[in-house]
Amino acid sequence: MLGVFERLALEAGREVMRVFHAGCAVDSKADASPVTEADRESEKIILAGLRAAYPDIPCVAEEEVAAGIATPDLDGAFFLIDPLDGTKEFVNRRTDFTVNIALVRHGVPEVGVVYAPCTGRFFSGRPGRAEALEIDAGHRIAGRRQITVRQAAKPLAVVASRSHNTPETEAFIRDLGAAEIVSIGSSLKFCLLAAAEADVYPRFGRTMEWDTAAGDAVLRAAGGMTRTLDGEPLTYGKRNQTSDRDFANPHFIATGKRA
Repeated sequence: MLGVFERLALEAGREVMRVFHAGCAVDSKADASPVTEADRESEKIILAGLRAAYPDIPCVAEEEVAAGIATPDLDGAFFLIDPLDGTKEFVNRRTDFTVNIALVRHGVPEVGVVYAPCTGRFFSGRPGRAEALEIDAGHRIAGRRQITVRQAAKPLAVVASRSHNTPETEAFIRDLGAAEIVSIGSSLKFCLLAAAEADVYPRFGRTMEWDTAAGDAVLRAAGGMTRTLDGEPLTYGKRNQTSDRDFANPHFIATGKRA
């Protein structure tokens, strides 16, 4: 399955970069968030590949949900897809956008890939093993190495969102004391923790499950964890929530090894 994820992420990333270089119009969804041809074409590639390989596993994909396509029952396992995480980064010609594919089983993100096609950074994770992949100019895998989270550094390296910072996030960072701040977009924040390049990622702004599942899977495979503010592991497949829409996440804090 991880091999299928990696192949589809590379194919989708190639298409995302075609649109990035060619340029495209930017539309707005009902929630006022941006969407582009790259989002739509990437999602088509991923969904076609997953549904051909695993016809019995349902898919939850950002643009299908936005289009009002009914989500099937999600008992057991399902796929979560964000075909272009960091659309704002993409539109603003920054390089942090990613392609995200994850398998969730009983609420836990078990398998995931995160591919940043503009920079060539690629991370994958499955239970017990996370890897950083080397990608060549043709969007092909040229090598791979295992990654694990690190013991918390002093000062802590905190990953913050480039496009979605909040006063609560700034207050949390201040309360940590001296800390190095790493600002980056998309689900790469989880991957920096997984690759021992940072220690903490606090998120006190809105996210959806497809934004986080793949990066969270990589982080957990590398030995880290993502927890809600009450200390419980972040879960997936949240529906019929009384305080928010389907698949919306609460605030959370992702960490590598605890000090």
